[in-house]
Amino acid sequence: MRNRYSSIILLLAAIKFVLPFILSHPAFELHRDEYLYYAQGQHLSLGYLENPPLIGLLAFISSLLGGSFFWVKFWPALFGSFTLLATAGIVKELGGNLFAQIIAASGIILTAYMRIHFLFQPNFLDIFFWTLSAYYLLRFINTAGDKYLYLLCFALALGWWSKYSVFFFVAAIFISLLLTKHRTILQKKHFWLAAGLGILFIFPNILWQYFHNWPLIIHMDELRDTQLKYINKADFIKEQLLMLLPVLFVWIGGLAWLLKNNKYRIIGCIYLVVIILLMLGSGKGYYALGAYPMLLAAGSVWLERISITRKWLRYASASLILLLSIPFIPILLGVESPGNMAVTNKKLHLEKMGLLKWEDQKQHPLQQDFADMLGWKELAQKSEKIFQQLPDSIKKNTIVYCRNYGQAGALKYYAKDDLFKKTVFTDNGSFLLWIPEISFFKHLLFIGRRMPEEDDEVFQHFEQVTVVDSVNNPLSRQHGDKIFFFENGSDSVWKLADKGLKEEKAKFGQ
Repeated sequence: MRNRYSSIILLLAAIKFVLPFILSHPAFELHRDEYLYYAQGQHLSLGYLENPPLIGLLAFISSLLGGSFFWVKFWPALFGSFTLLATAGIVKELGGNLFAQIIAASGIILTAYMRIHFLFQPNFLDIFFWTLSAYYLLRFINTAGDKYLYLLCFALALGWWSKYSVFFFVAAIFISLLLTKHRTILQKKHFWLAAGLGILFIFPNILWQYFHNWPLIIHMDELRDTQLKYINKADFIKEQLLMLLPVLFVWIGGLAWLLKNNKYRIIGCIYLVVIILLMLGSGKGYYALGAYPMLLAAGSVWLERISITRKWLRYASASLILLLSIPFIPILLGVESPGNMAVTNKKLHLEKMGLLKWEDQKQHPLQQDFADMLGWKELAQKSEKIFQQLPDSIKKNTIVYCRNYGQAGALKYYAKDDLFKKTVFTDNGSFLLWIPEISFFKHLLFIGRRMPEEDDEVFQHFEQVTVVDSVNNPLSRQHGDKIFFFENGSDSVWKLADKGLKEEKAKFGQ
């Protein structure tokens, strides 16, 4: 019987892996951020300006395998399956059986995780290691085996190498230990030894942060100035309810069940503390997604127990989850073509739910994530074609400068001409650290939304500038991005560019 249970859960994990590949429309390309994280794989390091380096290592492996769309998307899909298995493990630790595991698995397959686990971004690693940490904490509570304290701290350390937001989960665990009967764990020498080993394991990244003048702090300040300042607590709470709407009754029931359960109350406390800390820190709603698999597991156990003598409730619950999930699939994945999706979004009045609001606080035809998956190949192909059509005498003295990392990453990802690929630069994000010392150039292909301002001195030293082409896809977030050709720069152009580059790098200890 146990082998049959395992086979069913493994089958669900396999479905979790393949479903996004089957459902996603081929018109959608990689996401803006995915080009950055893939590029990190070409520059392995102990840290990057935006994030820890584990995703860069995975990108490096993907590049060795050819770097195709599948191999980029392989990792989020795989770790999505791992998250499902870890959640099923939590169900088992909480005393659940097959029905509870299936309900919990459905929450991982059919809700917001459907999109998260198809985006090559640190979030998929973050969610997995939060879930794995909760599993090891429960294993320790159930067995008192000291090895699970070490595994817990190791999972949290890997979470640090994945995304720095694991700090909220670590803080929530510590505070929740103090608030519950499990505070006795803090008296165990193995707890502190495991914590010390965990800190030692992440120390190379902390050292990297130190030698680069703490880019994490700089990055967070930039996020607060550009994005987080628009987040209000009401929207944050609304997102918590919407992200897992089809299984809302499951995780809320699980939270209530945990808080009433003296043995496992700590898991409910961890969730509440995470939410409070994220609200105080103006975190985005999806930052909390790592805290929900353990609640789904608890809610599934709760549902299984209250339905022991009410079998109809099991059928009704499973049917309700499925019926509520079906309308959300086109919203979570690019099932339709972009044009049809825009029509569907309008019919469903998604703007009233706030799902079409971008970081600019305006409503748009597509969700920002999907608009960020369009226009990149068009931009890259047009830019490379323009570069290749230049006479050799001009081409060898031309560099390609992009305003943001999405543009630079896309140009490098799609480029077929090695010379073109080598001349593509941007000082945005971690790409800044990868720019070699600038040597002589006389011409510049500039990729940006608008003409540089007058105080952008380098651009003021060319004889002529021409708008050569632009992104024409109206549904793309890059719609209107232009390709400018700056010709015949003065002898001071490359010196000014090199001087500015060195000043920017100096901010990060280079």
